Amino acid sequence: MVILGAAGRDFHNFNMVYRNDTAARVVAFTATQIPGIAERRYPAQLAGPLYPEGIPVIAEDRLEEFCRAQPVDEIVFAYSDVPHEHVMHLASRALALGADFTLLGPARTMLEASLPVIAVTAVRTGCGKSAIARFIAGRLRERGRRVAVLRHPMPYGDLASERVQRFASTADLDRASCTIEEREEYEPHIAIGNLVFAGVDYAAVLKAAESEADIIVWDGGNNDFPFIRPDFHIAVADALRPAQVTTHHPGEAVARMADVLVVNKVDAAASADIEALIARCRAINPRALVVRGASPVRLDDPTGIKGRRVLVVEDGPTITHGGMAYGAGLVAAQAAGAAEIVDPRTAASPEIAAVFAAYPHIGKVLPAVGYNPAQLHAIETTINRAVADIVIAATPIDLARLIRVDKPIVRARYAFSDAGEPRLAAIIDGFLDGRGTAGGAR
Repeated sequence: MVILGAAGRDFHNFNMVYRNDTAARVVAFTATQIPGIAERRYPAQLAGPLYPEGIPVIAEDRLEEFCRAQPVDEIVFAYSDVPHEHVMHLASRALALGADFTLLGPARTMLEASLPVIAVTAVRTGCGKSAIARFIAGRLRERGRRVAVLRHPMPYGDLASERVQRFASTADLDRASCTIEEREEYEPHIAIGNLVFAGVDYAAVLKAAESEADIIVWDGGNNDFPFIRPDFHIAVADALRPAQVTTHHPGEAVARMADVLVVNKVDAAASADIEALIARCRAINPRALVVRGASPVRLDDPTGIKGRRVLVVEDGPTITHGGMAYGAGLVAAQAAGAAEIVDPRTAASPEIAAVFAAYPHIGKVLPAVGYNPAQLHAIETTINRAVADIVIAATPIDLARLIRVDKPIVRARYAFSDAGEPRLAAIIDGFLDGRGTAGGAR
């Protein structure tokens, strides 16, 4: 079999289902979405004794070539945040090769924890789930719990050395040579005192986290379902994208399985869109409690924006495969009275120009891509070339620590807040006090 992936769910599914199965033989992983993760190997020390030479990782566009060179009986789909149509196109490619096409579900791929687990997932990338995970972790700490945050994997470097990762400081991020995408997810948790675990082998990751915590918060990636079986499952939908509850895989499944559905960004969305999203959520999961949430944006120094030419840097995954034309940074710039939003295309280095070509939906914002040093340098070059007075950075990381630019950088920060009844904070309290899941909280 071949497992189709993007350096995350694919490795986890292999570890859980196939690694010790003598009746199965995984001959390759494929890779897509993330640059630079193909043409390497899943190492033998992770693949186990059945794979003493490891397993090759090839680019997804080589699927037919690879499968025609050797018989393949089964092709397993294992990545996230793609339209349903995309999944079925891949199924058609598999069937045309004579292979079965498989999706592995939660029953076979979720680990069982010895501690209580609260999972935060989303129907699309960029719905605000990580801010909600931070909000929940803060609430748990206020209630005296020791919290370990488990992040969905982003193993883009040396896989063997990333088997289990523990992050408690920015120095830990530096030592691990984390990419911008990794820092966007880990750094905000660390800044507020959360201990973060990630890696490749999630049985080992979970064991390490359990040794230092009373409760686990699963902070999901993209729109994937959790790797750890949750006792309480919160899924987030975006009121700025009200039609996308049932359009992407596996986000629709996530929405259907959740105990609570958070309709987020109600402070920025039209009333009609909010109500339409609530109706869609209730239609596909009538047992879930629906919560309204806000993601207010705050600039560190809003006074210097008015009347200035502003270059906006946004969270990378939200703007690229998340499909958003812009994010919190542009909203903050306009609210602060920017005279002009500078189009980064006019100054884009070749690497950044390639990103805009690959994602033509992007508006006049610069996505904070940085999967490798070349891309990070390309962001630095693009910012320095841009004819702008100031930069608003809405990526969750401290961008100024990683690049040197000739313009002042003002950070745009956003955090979750309850925006009506029922309140998520009260629901979490109810869970801790033993009042059950969403149904019990009602």
